[in-house]
Amino acid sequence: MASVAAGYLPILLFLIIALGLSTAFVVLPMVVARFTGVHQPDAAKLSEYECGFPAFEDARAEFDVRFYLVAILFIVFDLEAAFLFPWAVSLNFTKWTGWAAMIVFLIELGLGLAYAWKKGALEWE
Repeated sequence: MASVAAGYLPILLFLIIALGLSTAFVVLPMVVARFTGVHQPDAAKLSEYECGFPAFEDARAEFDVRFYLVAILFIVFDLEAAFLFPWAVSLNFTKWTGWAAMIVFLIELGLGLAYAWKKGALEWE
């Protein structure tokens, strides 16, 4: 019975250290911010910054679509970067067919980026 418990000791130590470090990385900056005076909320800090308009108002109000356009473009190019790693790893298996398919994919994305750039989708006012 003691040998079974001794086998779990490294896992227990790992969990204790991971819990301690994660707690320190989350709680310690908040505590330091409170004591150093950095925590000074005002109207500008508490305003919405993700969607560009107040979250709780009339649902039929007009809003600017540019934020969502930039977010969609970010997701598209982020997924493109996510596809590059598995492609590079499997290139030895897929050979020229895989290489040509990825080149076509990158050309399509490049054309999409050029189109978005030409239309001004990346401009922020």
